[in-house]
Amino acid sequence: MTPASVRWRCRRGLLELDLALGRFLEDDYARLTPRERALFEEFLTENDADLWAWIQGEAAPPRFAPLLEFFRLATHHRIADRP
Repeated sequence: MTPASVRWRCRRGLLELDLALGRFLEDDYARLTPRERALFEEFLTENDADLWAWIQGEAAPPRFAPLLEFFRLATHHRIADRP
């Protein structure tokens, strides 16, 4: 998948999800391995309600656990680094 198509798939109907995925794409996507990028692209095929629930820390399919751990860690560091 091209970077432009990943960016487009990060655009969601739920504003909070749109913001979270967009920020992750801008700040952290480049640090993902090729395998993690493929997992992220698979993650983006899921529906908004599930994505938001998983990002918020509710149970997620085991195949997305490593990605969600990275996502939460990256988000935590961005929040902690704010003045």
